[in-house]
Amino acid sequence: MSDKVCIVGIAGGTASGKTTIVRKIKEKFGDDIVVINHDSYYKAHDDLSYEDRSRLNYDHPASFDTDLMIEDVRKLKAGQEIDMPVYDFTVHNRSDETVHVMPKKVIIIEGILVLESQALRDLMDVKVFVDTDADERLMRRIIRDMTERARSIESILTQYRDTVKPMHEQFIEPSKKYADIIIPRGGENTTGISILQEHLNLMMAD
Repeated sequence: MSDKVCIVGIAGGTASGKTTIVRKIKEKFGDDIVVINHDSYYKAHDDLSYEDRSRLNYDHPASFDTDLMIEDVRKLKAGQEIDMPVYDFTVHNRSDETVHVMPKKVIIIEGILVLESQALRDLMDVKVFVDTDADERLMRRIIRDMTERARSIESILTQYRDTVKPMHEQFIEPSKKYADIIIPRGGENTTGISILQEHLNLMMAD
């Protein structure tokens, strides 16, 4: 294996199957991979009440501290350790905790908007877009947010209507044109995932 660090960006709409694909890549490459989630870099809003934070648009590029993420990815690529922020979705705010991250051969940058940022794209060796039907993504999001994030069905649907869907159409879907690899149907597409795994295998062996 070469000393080259391979940076992979995996984008796609909410609940498109990005996490499933990342998990399957990790299963294949194990300790050679570190995953950096864009969601961890939501901006802190300690100055706002819970009610005000719950009304923010979390699907707009401005809601992320992407500059900090870029700084951290560059450090990892240079062989430096980082302390990645932790975001608490149940309170809509950044946690006081951090996660210590060691540099690895493969760095996966995952999130809905990671292909929207040119500065992030410029760091990537491979750009992937997970393309899943909108109705399927909404159903998955409802289940996830109710079970993992203690959200009500009303709040999930309101957020989807007001910010998730319009931001997807404005920012996420257009970023698909930057992808080197498009994986339809998300985690169900075992053939697409296998092709991505083999591509990474070849890159790591160069």
